[in-house]
Amino acid sequence: MLKHKLSLLITLLTFLGFVSIGLPDGLTGVAWPSMRDYFGLPIDALGGLLVSYTAGYLVSSFGSGRMLARVSVGALLALSCLATGVSLFGYAGASHWRLVVAFGGLAGLGAGAIDAGLNTYAATHFNARMVNWLHAFYGVGALSGPLLMTHALRSGLPWQWGYAIVGGGQLALAACFALTLRRWNGAYQVDGASSHEPVVAASNASTLRLPVVWFSAAVFFVYTGIEAAAGAWAYSLLTESRAIPMMTAGTWVSVYWGALTVGRIVSATIAGRAPAPMLLRCCIAGQAAGALLVWLDLSASSSFFGLALIGLASAPIFPTMIASTPDRIPRNHLANAVGFQIAAAALGQSLLPALVGVMARRLGLEVVAPALLAAAALLYSLHEAMTTTRARALRKSQVAT
Repeated sequence: MLKHKLSLLITLLTFLGFVSIGLPDGLTGVAWPSMRDYFGLPIDALGGLLVSYTAGYLVSSFGSGRMLARVSVGALLALSCLATGVSLFGYAGASHWRLVVAFGGLAGLGAGAIDAGLNTYAATHFNARMVNWLHAFYGVGALSGPLLMTHALRSGLPWQWGYAIVGGGQLALAACFALTLRRWNGAYQVDGASSHEPVVAASNASTLRLPVVWFSAAVFFVYTGIEAAAGAWAYSLLTESRAIPMMTAGTWVSVYWGALTVGRIVSATIAGRAPAPMLLRCCIAGQAAGALLVWLDLSASSSFFGLALIGLASAPIFPTMIASTPDRIPRNHLANAVGFQIAAAALGQSLLPALVGVMARRLGLEVVAPALLAAAALLYSLHEAMTTTRARALRKSQVAT
């Protein structure tokens, strides 16, 4: 009974951890106008904070495999939440913008390690259905952050309060991880199977020599790029190029993100009933169909439906890729590979929307939808290459044995 209760506690903390990843992501967008006024900044000054955050995120997520070879998952999560909490309090207490940018690097270090650490734990301890539920709770956090900051500002509180509240939650979660350190060292347990055999972690260099790792990372890069670019440019496309009223366009962008969260909840109920490659092919096809509807613009309604379809179809891709990582990556390379995938996802989330923005500036906003369609086609090709490479590696290992 005690063991069962402890297992439930760790599962609950894992869910809270995914909420904590999403919570800070939505704060800055709502707080930015107030932050600009407080520090007397131009509108593009946010770029410095984003670069600092992304750099820290990449460093910690890329190196998470090596960190997990030295410390437990629980210790990594406790330290990472501590770093994130301190950075958010740093935002709230900073008197100069440069301090905020510096704390952004610390926030990125913490967030990247939390993301990679939790996803490594999820990939090795939970089945595909549970991983989808976990990523749905990331969406809960991402939706809650803007609501919390909006409520604080509407109540007459300064923007610093929003960061302080979430920072306090991060420190509380760090304490919970610290108090349960030993409970995070359980056996690998994927799809009901477990293994107590010791695993000697491979080096980063040896993991990077596996072709399937590169294809997996490329899939994450392109997928998160599609998700972020659709969310970042849909509003501009609808309002500036197609003269859709602001409130209507804003509502449908919210529907896009809502469809992503609802889609993960739905996919959690069906995960495991279809092979991962088949599910991913259907989802990528759905992304392409949605992008095509937005591009054709047969009517405003069809474009809105296409945008929602992109969100809904995108929902299962990230958690399914995480959950299926042990199926294509040897166990001694697993922690490294998950970290590389998370780092690639962070890069795609930053670089592909920026590339679409450059194209939109030169060719017009109508390039957004065909760019999303081309990215979906590239994603399909990379997925097929990844699947073929994995199958070839399995055949070689069977021949060797």
